[in-house]
Amino acid sequence: MVRAWMQASGALIGAALSWMQLMAAPDWPEFRGPTGQGISTATSVPLQWSANSNVVWKVEVPGEGWSSPVLSQGELYLTTAVTPSSGGVQLRALSFAAETGKLRWDTEVFLEPGTGGGMHQKNSKASPTPVVSGDWVYVHFGHLGTAGLDRAGKVHWRQSELKYSPVHGNGGSPILADGVLFFSCDGGSGPFAVALDPETGAIRWRVDRETAAAKKFSFSTALFLTNGTRKEIISPGSGAVFSYDPATGREWWRVAYGNGYSVVPRPVFAHGLIFVGTGYDRASLLAIRPGGEGDLTESNIVWQTARSAPNTPSVVVVGELIFFVSDGGIATCADARTGRVHWNERLEGDYSASPVWAEDRVYFFNEAGLCTVVRSAPKFEVLAKNDLGERLLASPAVTDGAWFIRTKSHLFRIGSPAPVRGAE
Repeated sequence: MVRAWMQASGALIGAALSWMQLMAAPDWPEFRGPTGQGISTATSVPLQWSANSNVVWKVEVPGEGWSSPVLSQGELYLTTAVTPSSGGVQLRALSFAAETGKLRWDTEVFLEPGTGGGMHQKNSKASPTPVVSGDWVYVHFGHLGTAGLDRAGKVHWRQSELKYSPVHGNGGSPILADGVLFFSCDGGSGPFAVALDPETGAIRWRVDRETAAAKKFSFSTALFLTNGTRKEIISPGSGAVFSYDPATGREWWRVAYGNGYSVVPRPVFAHGLIFVGTGYDRASLLAIRPGGEGDLTESNIVWQTARSAPNTPSVVVVGELIFFVSDGGIATCADARTGRVHWNERLEGDYSASPVWAEDRVYFFNEAGLCTVVRSAPKFEVLAKNDLGERLLASPAVTDGAWFIRTKSHLFRIGSPAPVRGAE
């Protein structure tokens, strides 16, 4: 009878096994993981480590860059900017074996003959995070160009037509959204958003982003979502957050937030709400109900707060709770639906990396390399503090039994030495 039941349920079991295999050692293929929202389904996630304990491997990363590591099928990808003695800037893509840390390939994607423009002390010429999908690895260097590579490191296309005047360098990462590669180009003037053909790099569409904000530059990474039957790209910029149709670039709606600029946090979508940071000079966190068309500023903001709102780190929503940390280190847990605060506590140091949730814990990584782990609960409880002792601005990647953490000079694997899925 068991055999008959299994034969009759073969398709269901096969689907379940595929799902279990996926969940067993999840990839982290873009900025903030498979959902883009800092949520991990990994198990046996390391809770404690230091510069001298639970370090499986540590490798030096050439050049400078703050792109976050991404993980796909046993390989890690990131970008860097190398300044050779001959001058200029080499913008490079790198791949490392997740199991061993061995450098698999190092490809020069662009050669910038100058210095690449002015740079903020917390930025780099290689800050946007790669996106991996299928056989493709997409890398982005803001106004310096975008490219599509294969998994062997061969460049198949380069897109360098999209010129604008950056302020403080590059920042926002590209996303894949229903068949397009999308990113915003929010420079000192004339901000716009663009979608490329992911197989050729050709421009599919381009739209201007006009708002009342006096300062036009921002650095946010967009979020793709399906809201009912509508597909939307949610893209914050200076002065407003926009919703676009990925197929055409049509603006579905916008919510304005005055003169907010230099917007960095990536949006999060949960409970039918979009959570958006508004940037400098005074950061606020908005919970917005998507849907409708036009300017929804007066009708669709469900709640908002300026208390300990982040300028740089994104938020994470787990169940009914939203967690976030200000750049100055004040962490908050609140009700995601209402904004009612459960706790508001000071952590050590300053923060740029976005928090990650895994196994009922929220991991906060500060700029000095200290990770404070708290229980994801309405009562504040610190579970561990882990110090690598190196400058850290990039958000980490996580899989079963392992963290992958990029610091100023190194890439670390923290935790279990067991191979991750797909490693050779």
